[in-house]
Amino acid sequence: MYKGFYNLTSAMLTHQQNLNVIGNNMVNVSTAGYKQQRYTATTFDDVMYSRVGNIYNTGEEIGRQSYIRAPSEIYTDYSQGVPEETGQPLDFAINGDGFFAVQNADGEIAYTRMGNFSLNDEGYLCLPGYGQVLDPEGQPIYLGTDKINVNAQGLIYYNEGGLIGRLGVYTFPDNNELTHNAMGLFTGEGAQPAQTFEIWHKFIERSNSDMVKQMTEMITYQRALQSAAQISKIYNDLMTRTASDVARMV
Repeated sequence: MYKGFYNLTSAMLTHQQNLNVIGNNMVNVSTAGYKQQRYTATTFDDVMYSRVGNIYNTGEEIGRQSYIRAPSEIYTDYSQGVPEETGQPLDFAINGDGFFAVQNADGEIAYTRMGNFSLNDEGYLCLPGYGQVLDPEGQPIYLGTDKINVNAQGLIYYNEGGLIGRLGVYTFPDNNELTHNAMGLFTGEGAQPAQTFEIWHKFIERSNSDMVKQMTEMITYQRALQSAAQISKIYNDLMTRTASDVARMV
């Protein structure tokens, strides 16, 4: 009977974590360039096997059942979001793989698909709230004006003519190695200037999080969480009654 508590507790923790991730996806459904996340869990014995022994040890079965699930990983879906035309001169969307690079005041570089940029007080292209946008050489991009044209290769020109610079687009050997920082941007090692991409000027990339799908999943996990909580209460009442009956028999 006590084994049921392991299953129920594990289920409630897993469903709650799923709800947290889904809630974050829903909050960011209107955030330009946001990439939705998904939570995964595995059984406790699988986690044990992965951590016990050496690389040549495949593990041996310990018992026949696993009564609890363990947190595994939160995966990010890097699929392309839908481009949306804004008409704003400092909005950009990447069609294809890659990220814009931005550098904050401390010199830390992060990467993002958000392309709703602006000019700071010094005339540099920046991501509001974080830092300056970088070119393919890792240098800040000075514009001084928003009267610009940008081609598909990211080359920036004045409206009257004359090359200003180029937007930097960077790729990584494995996007799954990237992590989120406190601002929701990506950080990681091994960034290289991208070779195949298109820049869409006066567009932004919408979040790839589908509100209808997220709401459906939220309802599913909420009901599962409520069911597990109700059954847990039944288990508790049954065990309390059992303990009382045994005490009377003794």
